[in-house]
Amino acid sequence: MTNYAPQLRVPATYMRGGTSKGVFFNLTDLPEVAQKPGPARDALLLRVIGSPDPYGKQTDGMGGATSSTSKTVILSKSEREGYDVDYLFGQVSIDKPFVDWSGNCGNLTAAVGAFAITNGLVDRSKIPENGVATVNIWQANINKAIIAKVPITNGEVQETGDFELDGVTFPAAEVEVAFVDPADGEGAIFPTGRLVDTLEVPGVGSLQATMINAGIPTIFINAEDIGYTGTELQDDINSDFEALSKFEAIRAHGAVQMGLINDVGEAANRQHTPKVAFVAPPRGYKSSSGKDILGSDIDVLVRALSMGKLHHAMMGTAAVAIAAAAAIPETLVNLAAGGKDRESVTFGHPSGTLRVGAKATFEDDKWQIEQAVMSRSARVLMEGNVRVPPEQL
Repeated sequence: MTNYAPQLRVPATYMRGGTSKGVFFNLTDLPEVAQKPGPARDALLLRVIGSPDPYGKQTDGMGGATSSTSKTVILSKSEREGYDVDYLFGQVSIDKPFVDWSGNCGNLTAAVGAFAITNGLVDRSKIPENGVATVNIWQANINKAIIAKVPITNGEVQETGDFELDGVTFPAAEVEVAFVDPADGEGAIFPTGRLVDTLEVPGVGSLQATMINAGIPTIFINAEDIGYTGTELQDDINSDFEALSKFEAIRAHGAVQMGLINDVGEAANRQHTPKVAFVAPPRGYKSSSGKDILGSDIDVLVRALSMGKLHHAMMGTAAVAIAAAAAIPETLVNLAAGGKDRESVTFGHPSGTLRVGAKATFEDDKWQIEQAVMSRSARVLMEGNVRVPPEQL
């Protein structure tokens, strides 16, 4: 009988944030070889989540076989002045041996403040006995500031409450998240310099597109231009291989035009960004839970794809992009929402609706967004240790 070494035990917390969930780590709890970026860290996170899985189920790991549940977070006490915690997000591919570090997860951001407080990464002097703790987060993937308002009761993070979020089954405590100056590092919110571009996609055709980098690089197209209404649910698209291939082609060619990659062939190794979304004027529909969404209750319809599949609700970072684009006149999102000036937008997604705010200004010949604000919720699902076979490191 061959003797094998026992599994490693790595302290971890399994958390839901917004409409996503993932495995959270304190950087110093990781095995030493995985405390720095590189193949060892990626191998560890892949094994934790259960990837790559040719069956597409992640049965032998913590992942849930969707883009929303194949996520990891590494947090550390920040050494940057004015910040409490550094937040690094890894989107784990389901069927490939690949961790994408190119962008943020806006949904899991809602859980970062709570984890940081509970795990001693925030100075106790900043945490009231009762009230709201302000956690200043440095998003290390995209080098951006995020401010989370975390409710506190009797000195501890309050997770329970009556705040309801479409796409999440049960109510919880509300966490307000503000994404500060969400455009890219050089402030180029429109990488091409135009509000609307013509995107030539072989096999698809010529499409009007708003390509924006706010929250996360996103390509917006009109639903009607690709044969949709904007009321589609997951099964309408995710069961259609031809449709998914079309969206991936749009994403790849848009990524080249945005300057994110040099050649469409590179898109396969950059699955997390950019996102593709399609928009349409408001109209009523039935959400995935069976809830009737009235056209009069929303400003615009938006459906977005993440990691090659239609998202069941909306990615938090894409919601930032929606808010920014809606606030800037003449973008496709703004036009679909009625074409008027606005500082907030309520959009319909497959699971329901979401309201997000953003204020746009035009200064120095370019558009700027001071911050985008939305409410999410978060809670701990399980905490303890994840186990990983030692040969992964």
